[in-house]
Amino acid sequence: MKSFEVNFDGLVGPTHNYGGLSYGNVASQSNSQQASNPREAARQGLAKMKALMEMGFVQGVLAPQERPDVAALRRLGFGGSDAQVIERAAREAMPLLVASCSASSMWVANAATVSPSADTADGRVHFTAANLNCKYHRSIEHPTTSRVLGAMFANTQHFAHHAALPAVAQFGDEGAANHTRFCRAYGEPGVEFFVFGRSAFDARYPAPHKYPARQTLEASQAVARLHGLSADGVVYAQQNPAVIDQGVFHNDVIAVGNGEVLFYHEDAFLDTEAVLAELQAKLAGCGGKFKAICVPRAQVTVEDAVRSYLFNSQLLSREDGSMLLIVPEECRNNERVWAYLSALTGQGGPVTEVKVFDLKQSMQNGGGPACLRLRVALNDTELAAVNPGVIMTAPLYDTLTQWVDRHYRDSLSERDLADPQLLLECRTALDELTQILKLGSVYPFQLQP
Repeated sequence: MKSFEVNFDGLVGPTHNYGGLSYGNVASQSNSQQASNPREAARQGLAKMKALMEMGFVQGVLAPQERPDVAALRRLGFGGSDAQVIERAAREAMPLLVASCSASSMWVANAATVSPSADTADGRVHFTAANLNCKYHRSIEHPTTSRVLGAMFANTQHFAHHAALPAVAQFGDEGAANHTRFCRAYGEPGVEFFVFGRSAFDARYPAPHKYPARQTLEASQAVARLHGLSADGVVYAQQNPAVIDQGVFHNDVIAVGNGEVLFYHEDAFLDTEAVLAELQAKLAGCGGKFKAICVPRAQVTVEDAVRSYLFNSQLLSREDGSMLLIVPEECRNNERVWAYLSALTGQGGPVTEVKVFDLKQSMQNGGGPACLRLRVALNDTELAAVNPGVIMTAPLYDTLTQWVDRHYRDSLSERDLADPQLLLECRTALDELTQILKLGSVYPFQLQP
């Protein structure tokens, strides 16, 4: 049976803006209050999806959230009509309005953790929506995320969905941004690699001092239990607190893995030797041969990695066994990073090609190629059970591009978020999108009696 790793990329939402909401994310903070271009952002994301599809990779699309989130503002005490809710929030608590308009759901690496059927006890693909409770603007995403994923992967014979973990600090869960999987082949049992920033209950694990550690060990363990993973197929590793304090807010900003390969920075983990040894041993138990590519700090500093998003790249397997690295334009603009990448492809290792994409709109808000995709390993039977409306094709790309051009603004500033007309524009666009992607009713405004 053939198997695939399908990348479901987040479609950038109509309220894409630079609110600077994510403390600990250097790019998000440094570009706060600049005017954004939602139309360009969505087009850049769609161009990446189309390019990967044309390279022969199975590519999907994941719908954005309804924003502004009027229901969230109502829960915080703003009343009246929808327009009055927005106007009052803008007048009395602008930061809350900005948070309710965040388009951060575009970074679907945070949407959920996914375990393929080859790893799970019941032989189904398991999804657990991330609670993202470290940041308010992201903590409001998971109910809609669960409905959207449920509409995409609806066949209960093949897919199992779990609600987000309890929304408390002890179970902070950031989804696949802190999770990867190693395997010999996507349809065979593999090793799921959970990286956490701190432990909620065990003081032996050091915590960062400056920025918050968003993923807890306890959250990762809970997801592994929910998905029915065996102890032989799981490795837990702590992220280096020192790199969190340098702006590495998720593991996918300092490491990326695929197949039998881990591409990581020298400073990514605590007790690196033990982590690599465990990964090697457990992958060998699955018939795989683990390969680690370490980027030395002497060649690429952590600051270089954060500013270029070298590791927030997509590491993709080609049919001939070689690997392709998808990186943002910022990597080419960083002299040390580009020198490293130029040498990497000539070393005879698994990475034989690097492709550069312009994702400036996403990058300025703190998300690169890997942030924009949720990886789902599927066999051909499971792929056939996926809602076909969300699988990228040339006609779907054309339809979505035209949809973006009709509905998205080409400039959006903080003051524009207070315009009640923006809510109407977004709802009109999303109502049409659910028909294009054949999702049914998944948004709060569609579910209202």
